[in-house]
Amino acid sequence: MSETLKLVKDQFSSEKELKKAIVKACDLMEEIYASGKYPKLIVERTWSKHNPVIDGELAQPAAYRWYLKREIERLVDNGATVFVKPSREALAMNNPDLFDNLDESDWDITQKKLFLFRAERIDISLDRLQHYTGTKPEDFQRYILFTNYDMHVEVFLEMFPDCEKPARGGVQMPAYHHKMENNSGLTLVNIGVGPSNAKTITDHVGVLRPDAMVMVGHCGGLRNHQDIGDFVLANGYYRADKVLDDLFPIGIPISPNYILNRYMQEVMDQNEMTHRIGTVYTTANRNWEFSKARTVEEIHMSRSVAIDMESSTVATNGFRYRIPHATLLCVSDKPLHGKPKLSEHAQSFYQNSKELHLKMVIDALQMVKDNYPEGLPNSSIRAFNEPLMGGTE
Repeated sequence: MSETLKLVKDQFSSEKELKKAIVKACDLMEEIYASGKYPKLIVERTWSKHNPVIDGELAQPAAYRWYLKREIERLVDNGATVFVKPSREALAMNNPDLFDNLDESDWDITQKKLFLFRAERIDISLDRLQHYTGTKPEDFQRYILFTNYDMHVEVFLEMFPDCEKPARGGVQMPAYHHKMENNSGLTLVNIGVGPSNAKTITDHVGVLRPDAMVMVGHCGGLRNHQDIGDFVLANGYYRADKVLDDLFPIGIPISPNYILNRYMQEVMDQNEMTHRIGTVYTTANRNWEFSKARTVEEIHMSRSVAIDMESSTVATNGFRYRIPHATLLCVSDKPLHGKPKLSEHAQSFYQNSKELHLKMVIDALQMVKDNYPEGLPNSSIRAFNEPLMGGTE
């Protein structure tokens, strides 16, 4: 296959014609991939002095077709010329060279988001995503919720009984998809417990370029004036989990998306829910109380208001992969105040909190969809030199 398709705004007399051409471009990318080659996008941007041409290879374009359509239309509307053509032969999943071509030790984090991941990385991540979640990558929606409780899955299934479910039982991180047109629905993934799982799922979900990721979990309350059932909205994280320290410097501040946080606070106020906004301390040690002295010292220094095992990991990968992210936790125990998580009390609390917790996050995401249907502004998570890579004069 040697066909090259060119898209430039002057070719089209109407927006409708442009949209039809972009559909054809996406069809061509899928045909190229099905033929055994990686499709390549080349973008010529006359407005950029330093990087007038950017390009990259893709894999499995059908899985994030909604994203490709949106980004290509934005580029062409802004005056870019976009080419779609076949590139090299796709590497088989059992080819030993596969991992040499996706090693993140030389990953260019300043790449445009459209080309942030190499084709081999997309291939392996989407294959693993299907393995872990039991669902197809193209079923994933643009707004993704992470939980580690079956009870949140139960509530999601009650809200969306017709959602797409895992094709088989026993998967490690089952996913459920409330599918809507243009992938504008909701996906819930039960990721299990711990920062390693949080890294695993976000490593792979990241290649789908979702519009938002939200951690919906429980936490230990760390302040005197917190009660069981209060909520915590993270505005920063203490990365005591150390899972990403080798890949991302510990000193870089990570903060959630401001607009997501604002909407979640608004929803909590509407529901008259008591909440605190502050730092969430994330640990990899489920029995951190057994190392109380050191942990409490870090909690005091960081002014943390809650402790959990996933939030900072999700947030850090959200920052790395330029995905708007946020965290809404519910206080399930206060181990430093004589209220540890004991089985009987925990089960009662879970049953009383599960519906409202999930509903508030979904209501906040609905506000995002209503006000930013084409995705949240993400200027806060762009690479520092992206102005050199684009922007009209």
